[in-house]
Amino acid sequence: MPDHVHLLIEGQSDSSDCRRFIARAKQFSGFHYSKAFGHRLWQRYGVERILRSEEATLVAARYVLENPLRAGLARYVEEYPFLGSTTHTVSEILAVVSDISSRSG
Repeated sequence: MPDHVHLLIEGQSDSSDCRRFIARAKQFSGFHYSKAFGHRLWQRYGVERILRSEEATLVAARYVLENPLRAGLARYVEEYPFLGSTTHTVSEILAVVSDISSRSG
């Protein structure tokens, strides 16, 4: 998205800290962006939600994947160049999200 970012992250241990991850990611990327472009990248606060079920996570994943479509930035999810995962392909995510949509529809 041109003016915001959506991240769907999963803690890998009991000591995982979402707020710390967000703070560090914003600090690191903001530092490099500011150095390159001479102004701030991030607003001070963001919004985060803790998802407690697989279904809630898949609903959030579908929302993130479809956001560029709602904004008119792409016609198909696969067209949007800034989607990705370090653990799953976009096709894998779409297959799971489509499966949950067909079960709830």
